[in-house]
Amino acid sequence: MGWRADAMDSRIGYDTDFLAWTEEQARLLREASRERINTPIDWENVAEEIESMGRSELRAVESALVRVIEHLLKLEHSPAADPRDGWKASVIEHRGRIRRDLKASPSLRGKIDLPDIFETAQPVAAHGLGRDGEAAGALPIECPYSLDQLLDTGWWPTNRHGLT
Repeated sequence: MGWRADAMDSRIGYDTDFLAWTEEQARLLREASRERINTPIDWENVAEEIESMGRSELRAVESALVRVIEHLLKLEHSPAADPRDGWKASVIEHRGRIRRDLKASPSLRGKIDLPDIFETAQPVAAHGLGRDGEAAGALPIECPYSLDQLLDTGWWPTNRHGLT
């Protein structure tokens, strides 16, 4: 398929799904570069930078999910009452960030690797719980929460020590 001027009119809207738009634009740039259009544009690096912007969006969602999982694990497993309000506030804030990012780039949802994100969040939660006197071994080794639960503003895990 040869490069055409109308190929640059992406079928994916910038304002509809930013991640998908960056991926499509990078693909179109690479396609144009293969046609050897006589323009002094560093096609490959421009395409890479556009893709990088999309990957930044994914990293932001992953980072927010790490915080949500960390604090949900603490809310579920910690016997400490004092930090609970801060953990809840963090979950509320990060759920909001994730919702906004997923609204801007719906295709991000399909790229979320929950087991990988949990591998980051679980030791962070375990470290914090250790400071609170809770045995880190009490935490699950696999994510006990679904993505829907992580994003559901009304869902909270039950504390194992009877705290609310």
